[in-house]
Amino acid sequence: MESMHLTREEKQESVRWAEDSSWVEREHYTEDPEYMGCVRDIIDHPVFQSMDNYMQHGDTTCKAHCIKVSYMSYCICRRLGWEYTEVARAGLLHDLFLYDWHTHARETGEHFHGFTHPRAALNNAVKYFELTEKEKNMILRHMWPLTPIPPKSREGLVIIYSDKFCGLIETVARIKRWILFGFGWKSAA
Repeated sequence: MESMHLTREEKQESVRWAEDSSWVEREHYTEDPEYMGCVRDIIDHPVFQSMDNYMQHGDTTCKAHCIKVSYMSYCICRRLGWEYTEVARAGLLHDLFLYDWHTHARETGEHFHGFTHPRAALNNAVKYFELTEKEKNMILRHMWPLTPIPPKSREGLVIIYSDKFCGLIETVARIKRWILFGFGWKSAA
């Protein structure tokens, strides 16, 4: 098993990678045949593709966010010698709630998206895809500790880490762009 510690350069690259969705838009993840072997059926599915219609954090779509979480989780687990197929699949489906969470409460009266969307994502995932029990658990428990029960596997904890890391970086990147370019301090070009 390789070291669980990242070098300073690897940490900096992780932040740059999470800030920038262009590699998702250019579909660079498709260049990893082992990853695509794990997830092609999900990525090619129209329901997964529809996640491009919903914004997630900042100016990142739900689809791009899920690909980032999936690929990061896959890379971490693969590096550590852990199960990476199921984590890649669950990472893609962890936010398959299929609505705009920014307007959901106003439109439906259902509040507390952070607490309820894992169940909605799981319900949608089992409706469209064949899942293992471990994948189901990772999707349902990905919001721990906001939701009280943690995942049953270490791979589930990797999804939690990747989700929080990517979500935070996506949000901060948008705020940073707004501050730098929104006030006219730097040229956007």
